[in-house]
Amino acid sequence: MSNHIKIIISKRLFLCCLMLISMFFLNPLFANDLSKIKLISEVYPPYNYEDAGANKGIAIDLLVAAMKQQGVAISAGDIKILPWARGYKTALKGPNICLFAMTRTAEREALFKWVGPISKTRIVILSKKSSAIKIASPTDLNNYTIGAIRDDVGEQLLKKLGISSSSIKLGSDANAIVKKIEADRVHLWAYEENVGRWFIKNQGIDNADYEVVHVLKEAELYYAFSKDVSDETINALQSGLDSLSSSTGEATTVYQDIVNKYL
Repeated sequence: MSNHIKIIISKRLFLCCLMLISMFFLNPLFANDLSKIKLISEVYPPYNYEDAGANKGIAIDLLVAAMKQQGVAISAGDIKILPWARGYKTALKGPNICLFAMTRTAEREALFKWVGPISKTRIVILSKKSSAIKIASPTDLNNYTIGAIRDDVGEQLLKKLGISSSSIKLGSDANAIVKKIEADRVHLWAYEENVGRWFIKNQGIDNADYEVVHVLKEAELYYAFSKDVSDETINALQSGLDSLSSSTGEATTVYQDIVNKYL
């Protein structure tokens, strides 16, 4: 065998060994990156919220399980709960931030990197039935005052429709908006339907007293990452999340078991 052929074989063996080593260490490398991510959420039940000092919710449990799939052990207590506007600004600046659960929209697409979906979502305009408000077209919204969370998708969608700023009454707390609409200090509420109804029920109000008078957007909820997070880290967590929906021979998947706990 000539020296030239030996050199070619040696190079191929070296490349094969390098590929095997890379495959063996791939998940731990990604895991190390995942472990550096700062996790931020808000009070947005049933997806993420605090209850008796403990962090709970569909999105929180899914994140813990997806991280575990990639060799990263986190607990719900590792997730910091912040007001949405503050968390949103933090995620925009980075570094190494994951904010959830966020509605993925065209306006936000280039601002973050994404892992998901967590769940389908519907952003709506809620009204007390007793007010008998009818919205035939988006322009009708200008005739009313509308409660919205600052920097929430509800506010962003209203602005996209060209709704006057004077018609939008911003706040940082969903409970406060429920109190305002109950007291007729605002006429309408722009928010995620399931979450809005959770807050209504939590204040001892009958959800049957409220109705959806307009749908702003149907979309999906995601984990949003600051742009500095590597694509490899994003792909690793996406793989972990996807695995939760894979059948393992059980009657339900891990994903469905988690959802069933809250809905």
